[in-house]
Amino acid sequence: MEKLMISGGRPLQGTVTISGAKNSAIALIPAAILAESEVILDNLPLLSDVAVYSEILEELGANVSWEGNQMRIDPTHIISLPMPNGPVKKLRASYYMMGAMLGRFKEAVIGLPGGCNFEPRPIDQHIKGFEALGATVTNEHGAIHLHAKELKGAKIYLDVVSVGATINIMLAATRAKGSTIIENAAKEPEIIDVATLLNSMGASIKGAGTETIRIEGKSELRGCRHSIIPDRIQAGTYMIAAAATRGNVLIDNVIPKHLEALTAKLIEMGVEIEELDESIRVIGKEKYESIDVKALVYPGFATDLQSPMTSLLTQADGVSVLSDFVYSNRFKHVPELARMGAKIRVEGRSAIIEGHPLNAAKVKATDLRAGAALVIAGLTVSEGITEVTGVEFIDRGYDHLVTNLRELGADVWRQND
Repeated sequence: MEKLMISGGRPLQGTVTISGAKNSAIALIPAAILAESEVILDNLPLLSDVAVYSEILEELGANVSWEGNQMRIDPTHIISLPMPNGPVKKLRASYYMMGAMLGRFKEAVIGLPGGCNFEPRPIDQHIKGFEALGATVTNEHGAIHLHAKELKGAKIYLDVVSVGATINIMLAATRAKGSTIIENAAKEPEIIDVATLLNSMGASIKGAGTETIRIEGKSELRGCRHSIIPDRIQAGTYMIAAAATRGNVLIDNVIPKHLEALTAKLIEMGVEIEELDESIRVIGKEKYESIDVKALVYPGFATDLQSPMTSLLTQADGVSVLSDFVYSNRFKHVPELARMGAKIRVEGRSAIIEGHPLNAAKVKATDLRAGAALVIAGLTVSEGITEVTGVEFIDRGYDHLVTNLRELGADVWRQND
């Protein structure tokens, strides 16, 4: 069993360069299936989820090659194969294969997805969209079966703002006949990134990043080259880590606008922030004020930064309240932080956090962002060594984590038992 060892108490100092966005990559890779020729993705993060997707595409007959952070995907000879089990079960975002395969082949059999299990995340809005486009959808023996004689554009209103459903419907609708309108669509930057790729492939998508997306279906899409946007969640995690350790870190290769909600809360706490064109400097302070934070859909405070933010708020004076209005039960990191001496109680959708120094302990990551929270907590502890297991979750969203932290002055290493 591999674990992450952290000897904390050192302020992070220096520069860290942010990778391409994980939440874009896991949608852009299946989107390549929709093309009839090679798609080149630059600035790809080297993550376990990306490796699994590469495996899935190769099973379908695509030619996939790597060079550094560039992936070449030639889907010319891809075929429609049922995938009820196997690699698709390893990651949550395998559901994007539904929209991509349905758009390309008008059929798909995809096993229900895996990934982080901090809360059930139903795919009913995805299915609603596929059915509106003309597909028949059934659940048979734990796999989703989709079939359509043809896909026809439709007007689709999402009952819940969903990034996954917005992207999945967009993927299928690009190869449907006629016009599709998605209302109450999610607005995340990753949706704009996917729309940019698809438009470069010859699709006609307007309104990505707003609540109404309009798509004119195309019978054929071509390959292209696309550079993935920086990962705002990875950037936010390093920003929080810099503040928690009272460090001075320049986070490079970011889009500051994507981090406005986090930046505002850090400033409210007393953290010094300097914004440049493509970077943000975070300068920590000795004293922080307690604050209230509400995780909301974009452009609100990101739910993916809720867990890391919990660790930072243990370093503030007084009592802070952190509420999550995206996922109601995303607090599995709280019992692990309690092992480290954190004074936190959960009431419904909120965690009430009393500022208190943390201690080294043996803790377990139960999902990706909970793992990031535990790493940040360990970095704040001045005595002893924090052991974090469940490293496989962390590897799903943070490439080069140990290398980056060590270059910032942290005493962090991996260890196998």
